[in-house]
Amino acid sequence: MDQFHPRPANSSPLTPLSFLDRCATVYGDCPSVVYGNTIYTWTETRQRCLRVASSISKLGIKRQEVVSVIAPNVPAMYELYFAIPFAGAVINSINTRLDARTVSVILAHSESKLVFVDYDSVSVVRNALSMFPPNKPKPLLVLVIDEGVKIQDSTGFECTYESMLENGDPNFNWIRPVSEWDPITLNYTSGTTSSPKGVVHCHRGMFAIAVDSLIEWSVPKQPVYLWTLPMFHANGWSYTWGMAAVGATNICLRKFDTTIIYDLIDKHGVTHMCGAPVVLNMLSNAPDVKPLKNPVNIMTAGAPPPAPVLARAESIGFVISHGYGLTETGGLVVTCAWKRKWDRFPATERARLKSRQGVRTVVFTDMDVVDPESGVSVTRDGLTLGEVVLRGGCVMLGYFKDPEETAKSMRENGWFYTGDVAVMHPDGYLEIKDRSKDVIISGGENLSSVEVESVLYTHPAVNEAAVVARADEFWGETPCAFVSLKAEMAGKVTEKEVVDYCKGKLPGYMVPKTVVFKEELPKTSTGKIQKFVLREMAKKMGTIRKSRM
Repeated sequence: MDQFHPRPANSSPLTPLSFLDRCATVYGDCPSVVYGNTIYTWTETRQRCLRVASSISKLGIKRQEVVSVIAPNVPAMYELYFAIPFAGAVINSINTRLDARTVSVILAHSESKLVFVDYDSVSVVRNALSMFPPNKPKPLLVLVIDEGVKIQDSTGFECTYESMLENGDPNFNWIRPVSEWDPITLNYTSGTTSSPKGVVHCHRGMFAIAVDSLIEWSVPKQPVYLWTLPMFHANGWSYTWGMAAVGATNICLRKFDTTIIYDLIDKHGVTHMCGAPVVLNMLSNAPDVKPLKNPVNIMTAGAPPPAPVLARAESIGFVISHGYGLTETGGLVVTCAWKRKWDRFPATERARLKSRQGVRTVVFTDMDVVDPESGVSVTRDGLTLGEVVLRGGCVMLGYFKDPEETAKSMRENGWFYTGDVAVMHPDGYLEIKDRSKDVIISGGENLSSVEVESVLYTHPAVNEAAVVARADEFWGETPCAFVSLKAEMAGKVTEKEVVDYCKGKLPGYMVPKTVVFKEELPKTSTGKIQKFVLREMAKKMGTIRKSRM
């Protein structure tokens, strides 16, 4: 059998870009993108992507050069996930909520040659480029404008997105990857625990995660997908490409608003959407919310979802699936695979089970929870903490220009170390307990902030909750809870009431010693609560003196 080797006929590079060609053939006259009153078909979307790709090439962008985009979930953003790599370039989608300094760092570090800028982000990008060193070449700029919007000053822009469409070639022969290991995306991490790092993914990895994500979620042909998840968040968990594979109708959305969300669900018959647990919380706590006419599938990830939030959302009619992934995996590689026998359990028990992250997905290779020092698997008792490690085809190529961090996380033993702390239950299901930086050590006891938050979320007045460590003279650290209350309960709940509530549900060492009420907790644009901001707040509060439990 040794005579068999790869040949051109059986070794074409895998790439998610090929989904669009097939989609235009099968679903050509079906709706592809809907935005307000604008509707495109899949034939039109493919032609638009090819036109933009040809215009990118005409600007002199070369293979594997970085092209950035900073825009919300508008049609141009969706199209650029095909158009930029169609031109042979690497797409770098940037978080629209970042400040000018961080955007400047990303554009400089990535060596971006071209930036597509939504009109709402013009001032941020201009300020970002003004911070470039004098000798640093600046990227070309392309302005993305909604129909009917007028821009007073377009100084510094090479052209508009619409002019690239008008002048582009709809018959452009898009540039295939030479190897499936060629880079396709450069995503910068959200910076919830540290400075952003540039994560590089290849065509092969994104093909694998896109197909895997469709299988795992049982996505049917021609779903109606509402873009509540920012596409710049790990490439929309790969559904940017995945929705083309199944001929979906993509409902684009400039801004997240619960009223608009419910209107779009009703108007378009939305079947699928994604979002962090904060999205579930907002939807379930919306004023005058009514049960859905038809079930809507939601995939949630990005942070461990409190069981009470899951229960409330499901009572409205959302069918929730829960997964786990990182920017470094390009999407969700662990999901809470549901067992039919669990349907017979009470709602609270179903929510508790569903709040676990689960097992590896079908296409992914392996996962484990190990002692970070020895690398030995932890006991499967649901109690012993360890670090989540992963291995599979969609794990990143590495961190851009950062071989040290790459080697630190992708070790010689064949595992990618995530920095997430978890337990493994006896049934083989994973449950995230914390980021390694979020574990609180109080009196020598390791306690999970997530467990404390889960209890806080059961309080009827609590809207959001996050727990971090605060320095304590006696115990070293104690839990400090930051809480936002539901609108109708603002000012009606005291710190003592919250503490007393937790005392009846948690061991003494896990009860918050400090409760801080905030109108809203600081979050990234992807819905993750920024605990590093809260840690700084707790630090400025100073050390608790002579605390006792």
